[in-house]
Amino acid sequence: MADEKKKLTTASGKPYTENENSQTVGPRGPILLQDFILHEKMAHFNRERIPERVVHAKGSGAYGTFTVTHDITKYTKAKLFNEIGKKTKTFLRFSTVGGEKGSADTERDPRGFALKFYTEDGNWDLVGNNTPVFFIKDPKKFGDFIHTQKRDPRTNCKSATMMWDFWSLNPESLHQIMILFSDRGTPYSYRHMHGFGSHTFSLVNADNERVFVKFHFKTQQKIKNFTDSEAGRMKGMDADWAQRDLVDSIDNGDFPKWDVKIQIMTEEQTQTFRWNPFDLTKIWPQGEFPLIDVGVLELNKIPDNFFADVEQAAFAPAHVVDGIGYSPDKMLQGRLLSYPDAHRYRLGANYEQLPVNRCPYATNNYQRDGSMRLDGNGGGAPNYFPNSFDDIEVDQSYKEPAQNMDSLVADWFDRNGEGDNDHYTQAGDLFRKVFNDEERTTQVNNFLGSLKGVSGPKRELILNRQLCHFFRADPELGSRIAQGLGIQIDESMFAHKG
Repeated sequence: MADEKKKLTTASGKPYTENENSQTVGPRGPILLQDFILHEKMAHFNRERIPERVVHAKGSGAYGTFTVTHDITKYTKAKLFNEIGKKTKTFLRFSTVGGEKGSADTERDPRGFALKFYTEDGNWDLVGNNTPVFFIKDPKKFGDFIHTQKRDPRTNCKSATMMWDFWSLNPESLHQIMILFSDRGTPYSYRHMHGFGSHTFSLVNADNERVFVKFHFKTQQKIKNFTDSEAGRMKGMDADWAQRDLVDSIDNGDFPKWDVKIQIMTEEQTQTFRWNPFDLTKIWPQGEFPLIDVGVLELNKIPDNFFADVEQAAFAPAHVVDGIGYSPDKMLQGRLLSYPDAHRYRLGANYEQLPVNRCPYATNNYQRDGSMRLDGNGGGAPNYFPNSFDDIEVDQSYKEPAQNMDSLVADWFDRNGEGDNDHYTQAGDLFRKVFNDEERTTQVNNFLGSLKGVSGPKRELILNRQLCHFFRADPELGSRIAQGLGIQIDESMFAHKG
């Protein structure tokens, strides 16, 4: 039986015996430089940590299956949707956004919902959140926004002043912070929240007809949230609550599921919709653009090794497949470049060859070399195109249809200019029409808990500026928050209209 056990070896495969004691000059003497095993173990240990993600650092993940239940082939020729009952392997990574890798996963924060479909036409990454909207609408603001969610450069502490200063200067954030400061901002677990592609994407069918689409994932486990105080207690009790809940549920055979649905908008409808349909701070009302059933997503396997799959997983909205495309969504356009760039920095140029990221079907191209090449590097095949030697060819059936542009003018347009500056209607509708009385009270209390943390010489300016946005969304919301802060309503309403 002893011969059947695995031998302890170095990274290069050499069996060795002394794994606990360093080689020394006598039992009490100095360590010899020649103890290579010591150096190998310590050198690898020193390099175990790769850079954590700048955002979405704290994450959890699982493998699963997407199953088609309804026919949407009139909208898309994407092969993963081409037959009812068809199953596609997936990997889903959940995350918080603002915290570091060691932070609590019950923090008040949006949750990442990044989904990889391993399709026969390549991997499709749908990189979204648990909210249908976001804080900003132009990617140039992204780095500035994230800085306000991280640590103050002087105190190295989280700062309510930084957050509310930015939000009060960017009223386009109002819709998202209304969601964030409801109990939806503190989900009970990853299983008990919805997911959204958030961005507007496009679908192309077999006749090369294009429509625009939003993707929705509705939890079958029902929505369940922590209150603010419950989330705070759990943060102190178990910083890995959501991770533990996901692992335990799947290991126990309680596989979480989501109903996959889409909203469709035609190119003609995009011209007449009262808001910019490609604005990430806006939703498409479901009364006008109803949800269409597509399939079911099930998570059913926890990775054998967290680092190998969850930490090294890399998602990019640039990764679409035939039949699914982009849109003029400015935030999406910015992410098409920034996400793959982040992965090349964090994991290396060949990050897509890691098992969790690798397309399980064929990949054929002329990319060669780079750090950590894992796939044989193309062997002796040509590394240039066109050539006279290999059998790789361009398949014209995958050619994408041309797109009509709205303008021939290239310029820097104000994202919040005339016609794009309604930041209040949808936020107010959420407060008045979606939330019930209890949820409205919770919302006000959660806002007050955060706003009272604003400090410093600009405190009054920041609070009054933000109050103006609340009043414009809904007078009751503004009045209740002003009262809770002890601020005279008339001062905030009339002195800070700009």
